Amino acid sequence: MARKVWSSLKTIIIEALSALQGGGKTYLKNLFMYYKAYPNTRVIAFVPAKFKEEFATNNQIEIRVSEFASKGIMQRIFWNTFILPRILKKLKADVLYSPGGFLATRQVGKCRTAVAFRNMLPFLPDERTRYARGKTRARLWLLKHIQGASFREADLVIFISKFAKSVIDLTVGKRRGQSLVVPHGLNNYFLGAQPRPDDSKLPEEYVLYVSILSVYKSQVEVVKAWRQLRASRPTKEKLLLVGPDQPPYGDKVRQTIIELGLEEEVLLFGNVPYSQLPGYYQHAKVNIFASSCENCPNILLEALAAGRPVLCSDYQPMPEFGAEAVKYFDPYNPKQLSTLLQKVLDNPELRIELGKRAMQRAQDFQWDMSAKRTWDALIALANKEQI
Repeated sequence: MARKVWSSLKTIIIEALSALQGGGKTYLKNLFMYYKAYPNTRVIAFVPAKFKEEFATNNQIEIRVSEFASKGIMQRIFWNTFILPRILKKLKADVLYSPGGFLATRQVGKCRTAVAFRNMLPFLPDERTRYARGKTRARLWLLKHIQGASFREADLVIFISKFAKSVIDLTVGKRRGQSLVVPHGLNNYFLGAQPRPDDSKLPEEYVLYVSILSVYKSQVEVVKAWRQLRASRPTKEKLLLVGPDQPPYGDKVRQTIIELGLEEEVLLFGNVPYSQLPGYYQHAKVNIFASSCENCPNILLEALAAGRPVLCSDYQPMPEFGAEAVKYFDPYNPKQLSTLLQKVLDNPELRIELGKRAMQRAQDFQWDMSAKRTWDALIALANKEQI
């Protein structure tokens, strides 16, 4: 279908100053990469100063920085509250999009607002209480109220799962704007065959769990499941935990490994470069994903693309994304995972079938389509159309 042509220039401003790590950076890089210029449309993105070159991958998007706003969160809030409104007015902006889910800038003139909802943790009370009372739990409570206000006031909220939309609909009250569900996609290099990683520490056969060591990722329970598996059968495979630490949970994972005598069986690989992850996924005997709190589970999508069997948490939204392509377990029930691991590891035919299902399911998540749906929605918002 041919794109509409509008008579006047439309300007879309993206406030991406909070994209400092992980999923936020990946989301924006792909959103920018797959942008194809719309007629009479100008896109300007404000990004962290130290990542300017990383985001400058598409010359159809104008990349700007604010050295002041890049210094810290307080400077970023001040910039959003007092400086950005002047910029919007000067540029005659039609849309302000905040992928970080926080609108500190009130509407300026006819400029409309859009936010993305990407951080589920503040909105699930049971998950917040997994953290001890203190700074982290207080921060999550504060984020819930700040972002909730943004979701209520925005002209458009972009959700990345149906589950996320249902949570916000229940917790923040009536929203005045429109909404759209656009799941994330997969980078192409996760879909292409990769060689076995050139890592001397990598065992010949292994089961892999990629994720930050954090309380809601359930690595302690996964380690306990591995101990039960070892008690029931000789297991030549090793368990690999790949991901950075989030203190103090990482120490708890290490202590559990020592207490259960699994120092030679459970290997902590730390933070593996993102570009190397496809090789680790694709050469695992089984991939595990045991998180209990996600919005759009990118790691699950990456594991599906490897074409290997996936054992996955049964907490939503994982079933929304894994569908019938994976086997599910309660991430806080080590016995369930232990039984499932034994069943899959001892059945080559089942592993082949699950691998095929995983690869087929992965084809449903493509970044070019996710980006197009997002840009189409922002352009429609700029032109005051129904989305």
